[in-house]
Amino acid sequence: MGILILNQEEVERLLDMPGCMAAMERALIGLAQGEFHLPLRPVVRPPGESSFLGLMPTHRGGRRPLYALKTVAVFPDNPSRGLDPHQGSVTLYDGTTGEVVALMNATPITAIRTAAVSGIATRALASEDARELGIVGAGHQAHAHVAAMLEARPFERIRIASRSFESAERLAADWPLATAVETAEEAVRGADVVCTVTSSAEPVVLGEWLEPGAHVNAVGACFPHTRELDGTAVARATLFVDRRESAENEAGDYLLALQEGAIGDGHIRAELGEVLAGTVPGRISPAEITVFESLGLAVEDLAAAEYLEQRALETGTGTTVEF
Repeated sequence: MGILILNQEEVERLLDMPGCMAAMERALIGLAQGEFHLPLRPVVRPPGESSFLGLMPTHRGGRRPLYALKTVAVFPDNPSRGLDPHQGSVTLYDGTTGEVVALMNATPITAIRTAAVSGIATRALASEDARELGIVGAGHQAHAHVAAMLEARPFERIRIASRSFESAERLAADWPLATAVETAEEAVRGADVVCTVTSSAEPVVLGEWLEPGAHVNAVGACFPHTRELDGTAVARATLFVDRRESAENEAGDYLLALQEGAIGDGHIRAELGEVLAGTVPGRISPAEITVFESLGLAVEDLAAAEYLEQRALETGTGTTVEF
């Protein structure tokens, strides 16, 4: 059987933001409706190593059954080497025969599909008149997030803060609406939508900075011991997640606020897929603060890879090899 192989450049070229957002919406609705089997991701973390290997498997039934497995190698020091900290591959398997269907570079898939999910969360949860965007973090997730936010809402001003002001300036230079600011507080205060895309283990956004009616996409913290939002931010907000089980086991923003007593059990209103499917309400008042806690799910990788497979066939992109 021939296997489709897509390299980094090919994935970046084919995985357009509008198409990816549509694929993510279908996948999250499918997850909410029970179409996927999704175990928690195991992590291989050798003693004394800062790097680790995450395994993200999933299965989807239906008309075209598929298995997908993303292997993601996370190397926190990679930015100093000019590399994305997330390396790896996404493999698609035929759900009827088990044959390998496709192998794709996971680095751009991870960046683009994560931003696309933030985009559909912003569409579903942010105020319709949101015009001020704050970005905290200027690393490998930030550029795709600006693109996704502009796809979701017609923002008029973007403020970008980073640990390095020079990094914020470089990112702002790519977007005519954007300005680099010195502090996270300057980016967040007055913003209608905030995206946190940092590698910080400690809060970079305080609840007192958030305006009534603001929406936050909390993206960077994906372990029980790391957080980007303080307990006050989580307590002030209605919390939405990509998946309850994942948030209850992996989301430090939620778990640490719970441990501190800032919130109680039941603080999670819904999974994003439930809101998209119309079974649970999203924002219910103009002054409500909403937070979408994004951990990243294997169902998103499956959906992105299947969309890429379709685009590759349509455009004649990629390499097919016998395996």
